[in-house]
Amino acid sequence: MNIKRNYEYLLSDLNSIKGVGVKTANLLKKKKVNTIFDLLWKLPKSYTDRSISSKIKDLKIEEIQTITIIPQKYSFPRIRNLPNRVLCKDETGEIDCVFFNSFEGYIKKILPIGKEITISGKVKYFRNKYQLTNPKYISEDSSIVKQKHNSYSLTEGISEKVYNKIILQIIENLPKVDEWHSKDIMKRFDNISWNDSIKKLHNPENIGKFKENFYQRLAFDEIFSTFLVNSEIRKKIKKIKKTKKKFDIKKQKEIISKLDFFLTNDQNKTLDEINKDLCSEKKMFRLLQGDVGSGKTIVSLLSAFNTINSGFQVAVMAPTEILARQHYILAEKIFPQNINIELISGKSSYGEKKVILDRLLKNKINLIFGTHALFQKKVEFKKLGLIIIDEQHKFGVNQRKKLSDKAGKDCDVLLMTATPIPRTLTMTIYGDMDLSIIREKPKVRKPIKTYSKLENKIEDVIKFIKKEIQLGNQIFWVCPLIEESKKIDHTSAVKKSKYLEKLFPKQVFLLHGKTTSEEKEIILNKFLKNEFKILVSTTIIEVGIDFPNANVIVIENANKFGLSQLHQLRGRVGRGNKDSSCILMFKSNLSENAKKRIKILKDSNDGFVISEEDMNLRGFGDILGFKQSGIKNFKLADPLLNQDLFLLAEKEIRRIEKTKEDISRYKPLIKLYDKADIINDIV
Repeated sequence: MNIKRNYEYLLSDLNSIKGVGVKTANLLKKKKVNTIFDLLWKLPKSYTDRSISSKIKDLKIEEIQTITIIPQKYSFPRIRNLPNRVLCKDETGEIDCVFFNSFEGYIKKILPIGKEITISGKVKYFRNKYQLTNPKYISEDSSIVKQKHNSYSLTEGISEKVYNKIILQIIENLPKVDEWHSKDIMKRFDNISWNDSIKKLHNPENIGKFKENFYQRLAFDEIFSTFLVNSEIRKKIKKIKKTKKKFDIKKQKEIISKLDFFLTNDQNKTLDEINKDLCSEKKMFRLLQGDVGSGKTIVSLLSAFNTINSGFQVAVMAPTEILARQHYILAEKIFPQNINIELISGKSSYGEKKVILDRLLKNKINLIFGTHALFQKKVEFKKLGLIIIDEQHKFGVNQRKKLSDKAGKDCDVLLMTATPIPRTLTMTIYGDMDLSIIREKPKVRKPIKTYSKLENKIEDVIKFIKKEIQLGNQIFWVCPLIEESKKIDHTSAVKKSKYLEKLFPKQVFLLHGKTTSEEKEIILNKFLKNEFKILVSTTIIEVGIDFPNANVIVIENANKFGLSQLHQLRGRVGRGNKDSSCILMFKSNLSENAKKRIKILKDSNDGFVISEEDMNLRGFGDILGFKQSGIKNFKLADPLLNQDLFLLAEKEIRRIEKTKEDISRYKPLIKLYDKADIINDIV
């Protein structure tokens, strides 16, 4: 069998498996199992040992037993709803095989009189006689029954027997694929092949053996294939030759000198990295990652300023209209008047939008702000040189690649996120991009003081809030749910807003997931203008605009949130020059993990430290940013447990890039593990 047929068999449709019809295939597809390869990652959770045979006289009641018997007599009652019975025996005794809802013909076929049959099932004792009810494993071939049968998280409608039969068939027909790894990598895993690793993975005796060479090798395949795809995207983008941007750095310094704050070392370093990219003939595809309040926006605007001074246009996309407007206001404040800046809004009339689009096309607008609508087909630029996307965590690898393609060869791309994540996840999620990190906070930003309070001490919190309001400050009050739930004991945002409204009449507004976009914009604008004092909200305020006058955030049921999410929420305050506070409210029955999370948050304001601790406590799949990243979840690999494999994969990728190795040998690996559209462009 050649290489092509080897891996293409694994990617073939489920209908090619013997015994898998349309009904079974559809049931599997509901579980996102579309190919033979997908089935290989539905791993056994336990197994039943049917390999040991017993005699009837030695049977144990309520246990699964395997026996070899000879059917003696059928009993098929004509009265409806009564079960069919087959009297069977061995040399030590008798047993009834009982069947409900089974036809006579089927029973006679599987249990023919006088034939030696091996059967397995849970043993019962009824009316002084052993019996097996609806046994699933019956065969004249004892080797089929006498096995360790895996138990899976089954799809409804597919029995364990059928599932095992399908998996066994795949394992038996597993093609031998040519090795794609180097000799050095193979030594790391004791030279075990992919084929043998898969077989060992499905061996019931290997359940939970995460540190064995077969498991480690397959986990590495997942990681390495992801890194390889990212590397190829990175290389492909860097091959694009663009017009170098040329600008006078003195003009940048003039802008910086007029700011009412000093740039941090990290901001200056990141700005230099971006400027080098802009002045290079290679296309920039860079992620700017920074903690909440670290000052990413000013760096991105200075990058936009330099691009404009090179004769190009710049587009800045924000997740919400209000954030786009805030960026627009800041740009108007710091940029010279000769730079034409525009904001395209959902509130703009058709006529206004038409004028803006016409001016864009004629290069009469240098810098435009907006939401995702900026990249609709009807929006055309005369000379677009830089795209900046704020809070891009919803953009996966495919979307980023398409965005880069659409931008054109002379257009650089800068994406920003305020979600600090651990290094292993950064390597995985953003490996297709160059990375700049801002860890350092501006000196003018004061650390947010974090307190914890039992919910029965709410009167203390109310007193504190009253004092803050008297000082002219504003408050965020965050609740987990929109409405009251009988099943989950969380405080609802609706109920809390009514409670606070009684204490602070006409000073409370409610914001939640059911609020329309238009209503949300109105409420947030009123809060920004200090028209009311308390904004009761669900977690939708995590990432967003600056509210300099809001210096207190109260988070109810804080133990129900992850560390990273709490840190993101806390980052909504402390944007001005006032002392700020975060109050974590919780019930008395806290778990040990919840206590650890609250302590970590009280001890640190560093989002990168917090994200590492979050992953250690919760596992990588739950931390903020990963599920929203667009990347597939790994089946075996874990950035927490397999950090050594992530570093090994990174090292191997660097070797391949340095030696400019032909990656055609990795084509089967990439095809199997990553079915993204971008692969067709790569291999």
